[in-house]
Amino acid sequence: MDRIAIISDLHGNIPALEATLEDIRRREISRVFCLGDLVGKGPHSARAVDLCREVCELTVRGNWDDFIVVQPEHPIAQWHREQLGPERLEYLAQLPYVIDFWMSGKPVRLFHASQIGIYHRVLMSAPFDVQLAMFENTAFTGDSITPTVVGYGDIHWAFLHCFEQRILFNVGSVGNPLDLTQASYAILEGQYGSRQESAFSIQHVRVPYDIERAIHDAQAMQMPDLQPYINELRTARYRGAVPPAEE
Repeated sequence: MDRIAIISDLHGNIPALEATLEDIRRREISRVFCLGDLVGKGPHSARAVDLCREVCELTVRGNWDDFIVVQPEHPIAQWHREQLGPERLEYLAQLPYVIDFWMSGKPVRLFHASQIGIYHRVLMSAPFDVQLAMFENTAFTGDSITPTVVGYGDIHWAFLHCFEQRILFNVGSVGNPLDLTQASYAILEGQYGSRQESAFSIQHVRVPYDIERAIHDAQAMQMPDLQPYINELRTARYRGAVPPAEE
């Protein structure tokens, strides 16, 4: 059986990312995919990009990755751009939007937020028809497959729904979880690349990490929007953030 660790929404939180990658290593998983938002919100965007480039086989672009690249005049974007430098910004700018593959006879699609785009948010509580639309091929996703399994990030809230012979799951957030105060990622297990039906599973993993160290790092860097970030890490409750998403 092959295993894929899927991480998302790192948001420059290095204590959380390091704890997550260590858990992945302990499980001897060598294939890691990232569903975007490497940067922003947290203090160490540059290190998050570097670690992701080192360990992730495939990475897609998130809304924060895009925001920091395309809105250089925004004061929050400016702060993170200074940490990143030109070469990392160029890396973020060329990231693809979608990962498509087969696993155990199931066509699987992964993206950051939705089939519409990286700024279009689909919550766990979205109506049935909105969730079902996540499996559609669009101009954004292309049509290399018609997925029956869709995984995404963006909402920082891990879940799995099975319906209409389909599976929709969210991997949660490594660096800014808003359901539990622990880093979250997912593991897909099956025959990677195979179109023949066989056993397939999705597992969510929660990883404790040093939240106070992450907060200390942000304070030491004099990061903008500091207090909402601190509150989110300590309480796992959303306090508002840039950039806004389309609901």
